[in-house]
Amino acid sequence: MARIKLDFNNKVLFSTTINVRITDLNYGNHLANDKLLSILHEARIQFLNYFGYSEMDFAGVSIIMGDVAIEYKNQAYYNDQLLIEIGVSDFSRVSFDINYKISTQEKLIAKAKTGIVTFDYHQNKVTEVPQEIIEKFNQL
Repeated sequence: MARIKLDFNNKVLFSTTINVRITDLNYGNHLANDKLLSILHEARIQFLNYFGYSEMDFAGVSIIMGDVAIEYKNQAYYNDQLLIEIGVSDFSRVSFDINYKISTQEKLIAKAKTGIVTFDYHQNKVTEVPQEIIEKFNQL
């Protein structure tokens, strides 16, 4: 079986820390895969807010997640403080990737990427990435 391999060669544009909550654990007593996705969503919201955007107002358009990939490296446990570093890459006409590196002080927990598509909810269709976004994130 081919395994997912993600690179995190991006410049870190934003970082945040989020603690693993008791409700984030699975039956193995470690961070559940679905909860990591929720933690990445929280980190993405913080990243967007840091730059003055939201998922519904991203320089005049909205965003929607087109895909996600997570490469797990180690387990995380209750009350571990996760450092989540975020960068962006691979701009196309209607999408780009947000890349995440998730670690504790001791170890790499996971690498992830979400494929973000710019979207117009009023017309219910994909729309172009605003030039403001491309320029802002490419110059950082």
